[in-house]
Amino acid sequence: MKRSALIISIVSCALAAIAITLAGVHGLNVSAAKAGGTARVVAANAQPASASKTSQDADDSGDVQVIHFASNAQPMPPFLVDDLKGQFISSAQLRGKVVIVNFWATWCPPCQEEIPELMELQKEFQGKLQIVGVSMDDGTAEQVEQFAGKIGMNYPIVMGSDGLGDEYGGIPALPTSFVVDPEGRVVQKHVGLYPKDVYETEIRALLGMPVQAKIETFQDTGQIFLKNADLATSIPGVSLKGLTTAQKKVALKLMNTEHCTCGCNLTVAQCRITDPDCATSLKLAQQIVKEVRAGSVPSEGPSTEPIAENVPN
Repeated sequence: MKRSALIISIVSCALAAIAITLAGVHGLNVSAAKAGGTARVVAANAQPASASKTSQDADDSGDVQVIHFASNAQPMPPFLVDDLKGQFISSAQLRGKVVIVNFWATWCPPCQEEIPELMELQKEFQGKLQIVGVSMDDGTAEQVEQFAGKIGMNYPIVMGSDGLGDEYGGIPALPTSFVVDPEGRVVQKHVGLYPKDVYETEIRALLGMPVQAKIETFQDTGQIFLKNADLATSIPGVSLKGLTTAQKKVALKLMNTEHCTCGCNLTVAQCRITDPDCATSLKLAQQIVKEVRAGSVPSEGPSTEPIAENVPN
Protein backbone atom coordinates (compact mmCIF):
# COMPACT_ATOMS: atom_id res chain seq x y z
CA MET A 1 0.00 0.00 0.00
CA LYS A 2 2.77 2.42 0.86
CA ARG A 3 4.51 1.72 -2.44
CA SER A 4 1.29 2.23 -4.38
CA ALA A 5 0.56 5.43 -2.50
CA LEU A 6 4.06 6.68 -3.21
CA ILE A 7 3.73 5.96 -6.92
CA ILE A 8 0.35 7.72 -7.02
CA SER A 9 1.84 10.71 -5.17
CA ILE A 10 4.78 10.95 -7.61
CA VAL A 11 2.48 10.74 -10.64
CA SER A 12 0.17 13.40 -9.16
CA CYS A 13 3.08 15.78 -8.56
CA ALA A 14 4.37 15.26 -12.08
CA LEU A 15 0.97 15.98 -13.59
CA ALA A 16 0.63 19.10 -11.43
CA ALA A 17 4.05 20.35 -12.55
CA ILE A 18 3.13 19.81 -16.20
CA ALA A 19 -0.16 21.69 -15.72
CA ILE A 20 1.60 24.64 -14.06
CA THR A 21 4.18 24.78 -16.87
CA LEU A 22 1.49 24.72 -19.57
CA ALA A 23 -0.47 27.43 -17.78
CA GLY A 24 2.62 29.60 -17.59
CA VAL A 25 3.33 29.18 -21.30
CA HIS A 26 -0.29 29.95 -22.12
CA GLY A 27 -0.16 33.07 -19.98
CA LEU A 28 2.99 34.26 -21.74
CA ASN A 29 1.45 33.65 -25.14
CA VAL A 30 -1.68 35.60 -24.22
CA SER A 31 0.36 38.55 -22.92
CA ALA A 32 2.55 38.60 -26.02
CA ALA A 33 -0.49 38.53 -28.30
CA LYS A 34 -2.09 41.43 -26.46
CA ALA A 35 1.10 43.49 -26.53
CA GLY A 36 1.69 42.73 -30.19
CA GLY A 37 -1.89 43.59 -31.09
CA THR A 38 -1.67 46.95 -29.35
CA ALA A 39 1.57 47.82 -31.11
CA ARG A 40 0.11 47.00 -34.50
CA VAL A 41 -2.98 49.12 -33.90
CA VAL A 42 -0.93 52.14 -32.81
CA ALA A 43 1.44 51.84 -35.77
CA ALA A 44 -1.41 51.43 -38.26
CA ASN A 45 -3.19 54.51 -37.00
CA ALA A 46 -0.11 56.68 -36.93
CA GLN A 47 1.68 55.92 -40.19
CA PRO A 48 1.39 58.30 -43.16
CA ALA A 49 -0.24 56.94 -46.30
CA SER A 50 3.12 56.09 -47.84
CA ALA A 51 4.55 54.37 -44.78
CA SER A 52 4.60 50.61 -44.44
CA LYS A 53 7.19 49.97 -41.70
CA THR A 54 8.55 51.59 -38.59
CA SER A 55 12.11 52.87 -38.46
CA GLN A 56 13.65 50.05 -36.47
CA ASP A 57 16.88 48.67 -37.95
CA ALA A 58 15.19 45.54 -39.27
CA ASP A 59 12.08 43.53 -38.69
CA ASP A 60 11.86 39.81 -37.96
CA SER A 61 12.15 38.98 -41.67
CA GLY A 62 15.45 40.85 -41.94
CA ASP A 63 14.02 43.61 -44.14
CA VAL A 64 15.55 47.05 -43.75
CA GLN A 65 13.14 49.45 -42.08
CA VAL A 66 11.97 52.68 -43.66
CA ILE A 67 11.44 56.20 -42.32
CA HIS A 68 9.43 58.82 -44.16
CA PHE A 69 9.82 62.60 -44.41
CA ALA A 70 7.59 65.03 -46.30
CA SER A 71 9.06 66.23 -49.58
CA ASN A 72 6.92 69.38 -49.46
CA ALA A 73 7.56 70.11 -45.77
CA GLN A 74 5.99 73.33 -44.50
CA PRO A 75 7.62 75.79 -42.07
CA MET A 76 6.94 75.21 -38.40
CA PRO A 77 4.05 77.46 -37.29
CA PRO A 78 5.67 80.34 -35.39
CA PHE A 79 5.02 80.77 -31.69
CA LEU A 80 6.28 83.09 -28.99
CA VAL A 81 5.38 81.90 -25.49
CA ASP A 82 6.63 81.48 -21.93
CA ASP A 83 7.03 77.98 -20.56
CA LEU A 84 5.81 76.93 -17.12
CA LYS A 85 9.05 78.16 -15.53
CA GLY A 86 8.70 81.59 -17.09
CA GLN A 87 11.41 81.01 -19.70
CA PHE A 88 10.89 82.62 -23.08
CA ILE A 89 10.51 80.20 -26.02
CA SER A 90 10.23 81.12 -29.68
CA SER A 91 10.23 78.94 -32.76
CA ALA A 92 12.95 81.16 -34.26
CA GLN A 93 15.46 80.33 -31.52
CA LEU A 94 14.99 76.62 -32.14
CA ARG A 95 16.47 76.74 -35.63
CA GLY A 96 19.51 74.52 -36.05
CA LYS A 97 18.09 71.78 -33.83
CA VAL A 98 15.71 68.94 -34.45
CA VAL A 99 12.48 69.84 -32.67
CA ILE A 100 9.65 67.62 -31.48
CA VAL A 101 6.48 69.53 -30.64
CA ASN A 102 4.56 67.10 -28.47
CA PHE A 103 0.87 67.78 -27.73
CA TRP A 104 -0.11 65.90 -24.58
CA ALA A 105 -2.15 66.03 -21.37
CA THR A 106 -1.67 64.86 -17.80
CA TRP A 107 -4.87 62.77 -17.94
CA CYS A 108 -3.77 60.89 -21.09
CA PRO A 109 -2.40 57.35 -20.30
CA PRO A 110 -0.47 56.98 -23.60
CA CYS A 111 1.09 60.40 -22.96
CA GLN A 112 2.19 59.28 -19.51
CA GLU A 113 3.74 56.17 -21.05
CA GLU A 114 5.53 58.21 -23.70
CA ILE A 115 7.01 60.91 -21.47
CA PRO A 116 9.89 58.85 -19.96
CA GLU A 117 11.06 57.94 -23.48
CA LEU A 118 10.91 61.56 -24.59
CA MET A 119 12.97 62.47 -21.53
CA GLU A 120 15.55 59.86 -22.53
CA LEU A 121 15.72 61.28 -26.06
CA GLN A 122 16.16 64.82 -24.73
CA LYS A 123 19.08 63.64 -22.60
CA GLU A 124 20.61 61.49 -25.35
CA PHE A 125 20.61 64.29 -27.94
CA GLN A 126 21.33 67.17 -25.60
CA GLY A 127 22.20 70.33 -27.52
CA LYS A 128 20.96 68.86 -30.82
CA LEU A 129 17.32 68.16 -29.99
CA GLN A 130 14.67 70.27 -28.35
CA ILE A 131 11.41 68.73 -27.26
CA VAL A 132 8.62 71.16 -26.45
CA GLY A 133 5.65 69.75 -24.57
CA VAL A 134 2.34 71.48 -25.29
CA SER A 135 -0.13 70.70 -22.51
CA MET A 136 -3.74 70.49 -23.68
CA ASP A 137 -5.02 70.20 -20.10
CA ASP A 138 -8.09 72.10 -19.00
CA GLY A 139 -6.55 72.58 -15.56
CA THR A 140 -4.23 75.32 -14.38
CA ALA A 141 -0.59 75.79 -15.28
CA GLU A 142 0.26 75.15 -11.64
CA GLN A 143 -1.34 71.69 -11.79
CA VAL A 144 0.57 70.81 -14.95
CA GLU A 145 3.82 72.11 -13.44
CA GLN A 146 3.25 69.99 -10.34
CA PHE A 147 2.77 66.90 -12.52
CA ALA A 148 5.89 67.69 -14.54
CA GLY A 149 7.99 68.29 -11.43
CA LYS A 150 6.86 65.06 -9.82
CA ILE A 151 8.21 62.94 -12.69
CA GLY A 152 11.15 65.23 -13.48
CA MET A 153 10.33 66.25 -17.06
CA ASN A 154 13.53 67.67 -18.52
CA TYR A 155 12.13 69.68 -21.43
CA PRO A 156 10.06 72.88 -21.50
CA ILE A 157 6.29 72.78 -21.29
CA VAL A 158 3.89 75.42 -22.52
CA MET A 159 0.16 75.61 -22.02
CA GLY A 160 -1.67 74.84 -25.21
CA SER A 161 -4.89 76.26 -26.60
CA ASP A 162 -7.32 75.55 -29.41
CA GLY A 163 -5.69 78.40 -31.32
CA LEU A 164 -2.23 76.84 -31.08
CA GLY A 165 -3.65 73.47 -32.02
CA ASP A 166 -5.33 75.01 -35.06
CA GLU A 167 -1.98 76.45 -36.14
CA TYR A 168 -0.82 72.86 -36.48
CA GLY A 169 -3.92 71.82 -38.39
CA GLY A 170 -5.89 70.61 -35.41
CA ILE A 171 -5.01 67.93 -32.87
CA PRO A 172 -7.37 64.97 -33.37
CA ALA A 173 -5.86 62.78 -30.65
CA LEU A 174 -3.26 62.75 -27.88
CA PRO A 175 -0.40 62.35 -27.94
CA THR A 176 0.39 64.00 -31.28
CA SER A 177 3.98 64.91 -32.14
CA PHE A 178 5.34 67.04 -34.97
CA VAL A 179 8.94 66.38 -36.04
CA VAL A 180 10.79 69.48 -37.26
CA ASP A 181 14.12 69.44 -39.10
CA PRO A 182 17.01 71.85 -38.29
CA GLU A 183 15.77 74.17 -41.05
CA GLY A 184 12.50 74.64 -39.20
CA ARG A 185 10.34 72.53 -41.51
CA VAL A 186 7.75 70.04 -40.24
CA VAL A 187 8.71 66.77 -41.93
CA GLN A 188 6.58 64.24 -40.06
CA LYS A 189 3.63 63.87 -37.69
CA HIS A 190 2.95 60.97 -35.36
CA VAL A 191 -0.52 60.50 -33.88
CA GLY A 192 -0.63 58.07 -30.99
CA LEU A 193 2.04 56.17 -29.09
CA TYR A 194 5.18 55.34 -31.08
CA PRO A 195 8.26 53.33 -30.07
CA LYS A 196 11.26 55.36 -28.94
CA ASP A 197 13.45 54.01 -31.72
CA VAL A 198 11.17 55.51 -34.37
CA TYR A 199 11.95 58.98 -33.04
CA GLU A 200 15.59 58.11 -32.44
CA THR A 201 16.14 57.03 -36.03
CA GLU A 202 14.34 60.09 -37.39
CA ILE A 203 16.39 62.41 -35.17
CA ARG A 204 19.67 60.80 -36.23
CA ALA A 205 18.73 61.02 -39.90
CA LEU A 206 17.77 64.70 -39.63
CA LEU A 207 21.06 65.45 -37.86
CA GLY A 208 23.01 63.76 -40.65
CA MET A 209 24.10 60.90 -38.41
CA PRO A 210 24.33 57.33 -39.77
CA VAL A 211 21.19 55.21 -39.52
CA GLN A 212 20.40 51.60 -40.32
CA ALA A 213 17.23 52.52 -42.19
CA LYS A 214 16.06 53.56 -45.63
CA ILE A 215 14.85 57.15 -45.97
CA GLU A 216 11.93 57.81 -48.29
CA THR A 217 9.85 60.90 -48.95
CA PHE A 218 6.12 61.41 -49.40
CA GLN A 219 4.02 64.36 -50.46
CA ASP A 220 2.04 65.81 -47.59
CA THR A 221 -1.55 65.73 -48.80
CA GLY A 222 -3.05 66.21 -45.37
CA GLN A 223 -1.11 63.61 -43.35
CA ILE A 224 0.77 66.41 -41.54
CA PHE A 225 -1.14 69.63 -42.23
CA LEU A 226 -4.80 69.36 -43.19
CA LYS A 227 -4.49 72.52 -45.29
CA ASN A 228 -2.58 70.37 -47.78
CA ALA A 229 -5.57 68.08 -48.29
CA ASP A 230 -6.33 69.88 -51.55
CA LEU A 231 -3.12 68.35 -52.94
CA ALA A 232 -4.52 64.86 -52.52
CA THR A 233 -5.12 62.84 -55.67
CA SER A 234 -7.15 60.23 -53.81
CA ILE A 235 -9.35 60.17 -50.72
CA PRO A 236 -9.26 57.29 -48.19
CA GLY A 237 -12.02 54.78 -48.85
CA VAL A 238 -13.45 56.64 -51.85
CA SER A 239 -13.25 55.16 -55.36
CA LEU A 240 -12.74 57.56 -58.25
CA LYS A 241 -12.64 54.71 -60.73
CA GLY A 242 -14.37 55.47 -64.02
CA LEU A 243 -14.15 59.26 -63.71
CA THR A 244 -12.43 61.23 -66.42
CA THR A 245 -9.48 63.39 -65.44
CA ALA A 246 -11.70 66.47 -65.52
CA GLN A 247 -14.41 64.78 -63.42
CA LYS A 248 -11.85 63.63 -60.89
CA LYS A 249 -10.60 67.20 -60.54
CA VAL A 250 -14.13 68.42 -59.89
CA ALA A 251 -14.87 65.68 -57.36
CA LEU A 252 -11.70 66.37 -55.38
CA LYS A 253 -12.41 70.13 -55.44
CA LEU A 254 -15.91 69.56 -54.08
CA MET A 255 -14.61 67.28 -51.32
CA ASN A 256 -12.14 70.01 -50.34
CA THR A 257 -14.77 72.76 -50.26
CA GLU A 258 -17.91 71.11 -48.90
CA HIS A 259 -17.97 70.57 -45.14
CA CYS A 260 -18.67 67.31 -43.38
CA THR A 261 -21.84 67.27 -41.27
CA CYS A 262 -20.54 64.92 -38.56
CA GLY A 263 -19.67 67.90 -36.35
CA CYS A 264 -15.92 67.90 -37.02
CA ASN A 265 -15.92 71.36 -38.67
CA LEU A 266 -13.68 69.98 -41.43
CA THR A 267 -14.15 69.60 -45.14
CA VAL A 268 -15.23 66.21 -46.44
CA ALA A 269 -11.68 65.50 -47.65
CA GLN A 270 -10.10 66.57 -44.36
CA CYS A 271 -12.51 64.42 -42.35
CA ARG A 272 -11.78 61.39 -44.55
CA ILE A 273 -8.03 61.89 -44.02
CA THR A 274 -8.21 62.38 -40.25
CA ASP A 275 -10.97 59.85 -39.59
CA PRO A 276 -11.30 57.20 -42.33
CA ASP A 277 -13.93 55.42 -40.19
CA CYS A 278 -16.35 58.38 -40.30
CA ALA A 279 -19.51 57.09 -41.97
CA THR A 280 -20.85 60.60 -42.54
CA SER A 281 -17.91 61.88 -44.58
CA LEU A 282 -17.79 58.59 -46.51
CA LYS A 283 -21.45 58.92 -47.48
CA LEU A 284 -20.98 62.56 -48.51
CA ALA A 285 -17.87 61.76 -50.55
CA GLN A 286 -19.57 58.87 -52.32
CA GLN A 287 -22.55 61.11 -53.11
CA ILE A 288 -20.23 63.73 -54.63
CA VAL A 289 -18.58 61.10 -56.82
CA LYS A 290 -21.98 59.72 -57.84
CA GLU A 291 -23.25 63.15 -58.88
CA VAL A 292 -20.07 63.99 -60.78
CA ARG A 293 -20.13 60.61 -62.55
CA ALA A 294 -23.80 61.13 -63.51
CA GLY A 295 -22.97 64.54 -64.95
CA SER A 296 -25.21 66.46 -62.57
CA VAL A 297 -22.13 68.51 -61.60
CA PRO A 298 -20.41 70.18 -64.58
CA SER A 299 -16.81 69.13 -65.19
CA GLU A 300 -14.00 71.61 -65.66
CA GLY A 301 -12.07 71.46 -68.90
CA PRO A 302 -12.27 68.94 -71.75
CA SER A 303 -13.26 65.36 -71.02
CA THR A 304 -10.61 62.68 -71.43
CA GLU A 305 -10.56 58.91 -71.17
CA PRO A 306 -11.56 57.45 -67.80
CA ILE A 307 -8.68 56.84 -65.41
CA ALA A 308 -8.20 53.68 -63.40
CA GLU A 309 -7.54 53.71 -59.66
CA ASN A 310 -6.65 50.97 -57.25
CA VAL A 311 -9.06 52.25 -54.64
CA PRO A 312 -11.67 49.83 -53.24
CA ASN A 313 -15.30 50.62 -53.79
